[in-house]
Formats: sequence, structure tokens, C-alpha cells
Amino acid sequence: MRAKRRIVVVGTFANAPYAGMAWMHCQFLAGFARLGHEVWYVETTSAWPYHPIAMTTTDDPTYSLEYLGRVMRSFGLAERWAYRTAYSDGAWHGPLGTRALELLRSADAVLNITGSTTPEEIGVPCRLVYIGTDPVLQEFRVANGDRELERRVAAHSAHFTYGENIGEQGCGVPPFNATVYHTRQPVVLDYWRSGAPKWSQFTTVTNWEVKGYDCDYKGERYTWSKHHEYLKIIDLPGRTDAALELAMGLSGVTPDVLSLLHGHGWHVIDAFQMSLDPWSYRDYVRDSAAELSVAKDMYARTRSGWFSERSACFLGAGRPVITQDTGFGRHIPTGEGLFAFNSTDEALSAIEAVRSDYERHSRAARDIAEQYFASERVLGALLDRLGL
Repeated sequence: MRAKRRIVVVGTFANAPYAGMAWMHCQFLAGFARLGHEVWYVETTSAWPYHPIAMTTTDDPTYSLEYLGRVMRSFGLAERWAYRTAYSDGAWHGPLGTRALELLRSADAVLNITGSTTPEEIGVPCRLVYIGTDPVLQEFRVANGDRELERRVAAHSAHFTYGENIGEQGCGVPPFNATVYHTRQPVVLDYWRSGAPKWSQFTTVTNWEVKGYDCDYKGERYTWSKHHEYLKIIDLPGRTDAALELAMGLSGVTPDVLSLLHGHGWHVIDAFQMSLDPWSYRDYVRDSAAELSVAKDMYARTRSGWFSERSACFLGAGRPVITQDTGFGRHIPTGEGLFAFNSTDEALSAIEAVRSDYERHSRAARDIAEQYFASERVLGALLDRLGL
């Protein structure tokens, strides 16, 4: 039996109030709670929150507070959160209020999801743990001489990354100057358990183009936006009679891009409404037959070993996953229930394999989730690394 620990998760899912972010954070919280620990969520970033209805950042926290309260209630954690408007008056909101500072000081571990909250924003000494859910870009920036980022990373007492090949031979990502442990997205499996899918579509939830995060390293340009990778498999729908669907935010997608996608046979739907609520997002995943997706160039070309939080949830729902190869096959079995592709031909072969024996691949997908992503396994191993 483990001792009961006090664990605080700090993050940004109220400031970026979309379903994928909620699941990323809340499966840590719910997973630790299921293990019997005392868990709390604290958000204290100095960035202005984003208002998804108005589609702009704002200094008004009303939407963020309502969203955070609603989501935390839905996960059975209604009284376990605090939000500080660090970007304006510094006031504390939520059930914890200023008690958050005492919790941060006394916590056995303070998990900094994505590493996006600075020690100055937290404001009190604590056992800060870096959880690198979006690796590669940060490692590149530190290697390129970003001393402020290097200082922020070094302020953590322990470091974890979803880039499971970082620090290993064959991976092109320079590791941080620290001991970095490998981990992955914890999945609380009973949230995702499902029967047969409602649809036959292979789907994913994605963005088309995101600007501002490309990075040069050792004379090479590495890109962040997924549209570069979708263009590599743009003709895939024309080579199969399987329905391939992209759920994406359409507000910034041009008519030319939609014409390109439709012209090559992709189904495109607006992900806006489902992305406002974690449970609608969950239902879309469970209603799908399987996932077909790409990875960012900087994840794939460096062989980082990164694996998508969203794809882990598809596996948890018993939905086979076909996704671009980042080298994750070193750590997670592929070829049954989970397929890694490096070309259109390989993606096509995986689609046909799934369709030829769907029940087998569905069972295999769920088995992979249970063995490699179950929250009790992932978080138990994380606590072991922390000596907790």
C-alpha cells in the first residue's frame, strides 16, 4: 500500500479551455484520486485567458472560471481547484482561494503540466516536477541558447517527458541537462470504455495550420504545424473506400484548403462544439471506428518517441489507431491495434488490416491501453521515480 500523498497539478486548461487540454490535465487529477491520493488543481499563469466563443484573449476571467468549475465538477473534483488572475489583480478564485499557496508549499509533488507555469507564477517554494507533454521544441530552444527557458526548466526538482526516445541512440533531440524520465499520458480507462462504434469512419481531432512554432536546429528547419504532414498523405482517401474524417476548427481554414481536402476525398467536420466540452469530445472518440492521424514534423523526423494524448484515449476506447511514426514502437507494440506509418502506402495497408478483422484490432487497442496507458500504471511509475 502506498502512503497517501498530497499532489498538486498546475496547468493551463482554463486559459486554453478546450476538451483535449481538459483531458490532458484531468486524467492526472482523476488518476491520482483513484490511487487514493489527495489531489488539487491550481492555475496561476500570467497569460490572458482565451475566450473560445469570442475567439480572442481577454482580461475577463468569467468564462475561464465557469468552464473550470464545470469541468472539475464533472470529474468529481468540485472543491479542489483554485485560479489566480496573475495577469491583472492577482486575486484568487475558486473553492480553495488563497489556501492554494499552503497546498503548493506542503505538497509532496507539484506537477507542472507542459512546464508552462513559471516558478515566479507559482510564487512559493515547492517540489516542482516538469511534465513535458509537448517535447522537442523546448529542448531545441534550450540547445539553441534560450537561457531563460533553461533556467525555468532547471528550477524543477524532477523532469519527465512524453518523448520516450529522448536521450537514446537514434533520437535527434538534445536532452535537457538533467536526469529526464520517460512517461506517457495517463488514461482513466473507465471513462473511455465503450461498446461497438456508431460510425465506420476513421477520424481524428486536429488543427490544419498553426503558425509561430517552427524551429531551426543545427541548420535544419523543423516544423510544428500538422498541415505539412497531412499534405504528404493527401491522396490517401482516393486509394481506399474507407471514410476518412478530419474534425478540425474551421474558423481559420480557408476555402482553398477545404476545396483541396474535399477534392481528395477527405470528410471534414467542424470540431468547434465538441471541443468546448470534454464529454462531447469523448463521445466523438467513442463513436468513431478508429483513428487516422499524423504527427508534427519535429516529433517524427527526430524519432522522438512521442505519442499523442488523444491517440491514447482512442486506444482506451478500444479504437484502433493508425498514426505517423515517431519511433514510439520501441516502447509500445505495433502491428495489431496500433500502427505506425511512414508513407501513404503504409497507412493504406494499416487501414485495410483494421478493416479486415476489426474485432481483433479493437481488442488489441484496448489491451495496449490497459498495459501501457492505464492511469494506475503510468502514475504509479511516476510516483516510484519521485520516491513516493
